[in-house]
Amino acid sequence: MVKKYNLIAVLLVLILVVAGCGNANNNAGNGEDAKPVDGSSNPNASYDNVTVKIGVQGKGGLFGKAQEQKWFEDEFGELGVKVEWLEFQSGPPMIEAMASNHLDFAGMGNMPPISAQAAGIDFKIISQLLNGKNNVAIIVPNDSPIKSIADLKGKKVAVTKGSNAYNFLYQVLQKAGLDNSDIQEIQLQPDETQPSFESGKVDAWAVWDPYITLNTLSGKGKVLADGESEGVLSPSFQLVRSDFANDYPELVTLYLKTFEQARQWEANNQEEAFQRYADERNIPIDLVEGIQSRAAMINIPVSDETIANQQNTANFQFELGTIRKEINVADVFDNQYIEEALK
Repeated sequence: MVKKYNLIAVLLVLILVVAGCGNANNNAGNGEDAKPVDGSSNPNASYDNVTVKIGVQGKGGLFGKAQEQKWFEDEFGELGVKVEWLEFQSGPPMIEAMASNHLDFAGMGNMPPISAQAAGIDFKIISQLLNGKNNVAIIVPNDSPIKSIADLKGKKVAVTKGSNAYNFLYQVLQKAGLDNSDIQEIQLQPDETQPSFESGKVDAWAVWDPYITLNTLSGKGKVLADGESEGVLSPSFQLVRSDFANDYPELVTLYLKTFEQARQWEANNQEEAFQRYADERNIPIDLVEGIQSRAAMINIPVSDETIANQQNTANFQFELGTIRKEINVADVFDNQYIEEALK
């Protein structure tokens, strides 16, 4: 049995960074003065009072290392751009912050961008972070009699509304022939759900990693269904606020370049990285390895196939009534920054 650790505190940074500006005027700029997307030097570029706020879903992990080494601060600092860090529980609060011009960048699952686009929030998706096969799942307590999705009928299922887990849950229910009303939906954030899951106040939990791995490897839960078993993918993306991208396209490319450098450090130093993540959270290293196996980050252009999958998700959410209008998701995808960053 893995020793007890604080599950709520452990939001390893496998989910990713968020960046933003605390004052809309701080990032106001003249597009003519900004450098071109290719990031080449422009002596007329001005970054007076520009602050990029980078946030994470939790502390530590890869971006804990990045903060300690000041990788982002050093890269942006060469241009006179300041860096700050923010924390979030999940994607929907990130969207709210972006809508109020308090974030420039955000990393999240596939559902929050759909809700944001339908609500008229102006952003671009600039790279893909997770392939979406195993990073979202429905878990049940280890001693649960629930053996299939059909067994969820009449059960209390915890989920964070508006998250990628929310979309996953209802797509899986539909595939199993269940109506939305066949379950008792309990809307909670992850830190609220964990004690309810452990105490048996909910029968199942639709959630993302690291909570899947933390519960399964600690013997507190088991996977009932995930994206691979159900054929329902839950990719994650990086977003940028459109006004920021229009004013400072070269900073978008720089952000992705710096993230890729951090990701490459982790890939080339896995033993050091995983031990670090385990030590800083006082958890066994096998938990870190399990989380990485489910949610290893990528940083690639978004394929046509993934965009088509995202469109299917948007169509499903419109039919479900979660969003109030039909959208064309291709309108928000823009691969030019990641293509330049990876050159």
